[in-house]
Order: sequence, then structure tokens, then C-alpha cells
Amino acid sequence: MNALRSIAKFIDMINEYVGRGVSWVTALLVVVVFTDVVMRYALNISFVFTQELEWHLFGFIFLVGAGYTLLHDGHVRVDIIYQRLSTKAQAWVNLVGTLLFLFPGCYLIIVTSMGFVDNSFTIFEGSPDPGGIPLRFIIKSMIPLGFALVWLQGFSLLIKSFLTLAGAEQPGQDGEAA
Repeated sequence: MNALRSIAKFIDMINEYVGRGVSWVTALLVVVVFTDVVMRYALNISFVFTQELEWHLFGFIFLVGAGYTLLHDGHVRVDIIYQRLSTKAQAWVNLVGTLLFLFPGCYLIIVTSMGFVDNSFTIFEGSPDPGGIPLRFIIKSMIPLGFALVWLQGFSLLIKSFLTLAGAEQPGQDGEAA
């Protein structure tokens, strides 16, 4: 049980550090959007590069930050029923949901996006717009990376759910929400 707990803690640590890094990218996105708005409305200037940078950063934040969001139970769910369940019933919902939905969904997206990413790297894909970002393949490579981080965090959730069902994990342990 301690080995499983250690694996879950290690995965949580990875997504915690990634999430903290993503928070800095979020701050950068705010600066880029502010700059774009000032340039567009105060100076009447607009650059394709700036607009593309906004959606590249936005995509990065949501793709790479999704595992962190799962770590902190921040994804949207129908809590009307879930919140009224006992801790063990919630663990069952998390365990079954992870096995039946999260793992297959992540697998499908990772596998299907790999060809897409490989093709983008092969042709050294860039923006088709003049003045756009020349390295579009970088943001496309965040698709499998982001879903791999979600899959990893799902594995941690699976371990924690198993430990809860086995009576080896108490809610609120290790900084988890009760």
C-alpha cells in the first residue's frame, strides 16, 4: 500500500510542478492580451503574430494544465449526486469513471493525435498567415503531452480511490480535499 501511495504522491508532485509552471504562462497570456488590446484600440495596430500567440498560449494552458486541474478536482462534474455520496461511494465513482471514461478517452486522443503531431513536425509546420508564428508544430505536440498528464493524474486518482476502498487511505490525507 505504501508503494501505491508513493506512486500517487509522485504523480501528484509532477502535475503540481507543471501546474505552477502553467500559472506563469497564464500571467504571460494576460500581458500578451493586454498588449494586443492596447495596440489595437489605442494605436490602431494589429499583428497576426500577437493574435496567434494568444491562442497558442491559451491552448498550452488548457492542454498542459488539465492534469493539474484534475489533481485539484477542478473539472466540472454533476455534483448534485456526487457530493451527497459517502466517501467510499465517491471512490467507486472515481474508480469506475477513470477506468471506463478517462483512460479510454485519453488513450484515444493520444493515439490519434500522434500522427497529426508527427506530420506537423515532419513538414516543420508553421502559420499559413504572413507574419504568423512559424513553429505551429510545438503547440500541436502539447495535445498528446497534455492528455498524457491527465492520464497520469487519472492513474493517481485510481490509486487513491483503490486505497480509500481498501480502507488504507483517509479523505483529507496528503492535502487532499475531503
